[in-house]
Amino acid sequence: MIVIYGLKNCDSCRKAVKLLQAAGSPHRFHDLRAEGLPADRLAAWLRQLGWEALLNRRSTTWRELPAAEKADLDAARAADLLTRHPTLIKRPVVEAGQELIVGLAPPQVAALKALAKA
Repeated sequence: MIVIYGLKNCDSCRKAVKLLQAAGSPHRFHDLRAEGLPADRLAAWLRQLGWEALLNRRSTTWRELPAAEKADLDAARAADLLTRHPTLIKRPVVEAGQELIVGLAPPQVAALKALAKA
């Protein structure tokens, strides 16, 4: 089953859901704000993608963080930030088995459409 991790009020997340619905692809939506993020999921994503691919530096949450928290990031500090602030995760994160799609730029839309057809 395809799982979309994101925020219910995020336009990109809603577009991803609509794309899968239009394709008739079974999926589940996991709201990061309401349901949190299991530590094992985040750890697996970090291993597979790295923290740079997951950290959304354009988010409101990022802009509101104190400068000291944003300075000198490394893998451990970034993992801690993403754990404490799941809204810092770039959205949506689409998980289908071992495949992960992060974001909804044109290449990710194409990958999501391919997943929906599979």
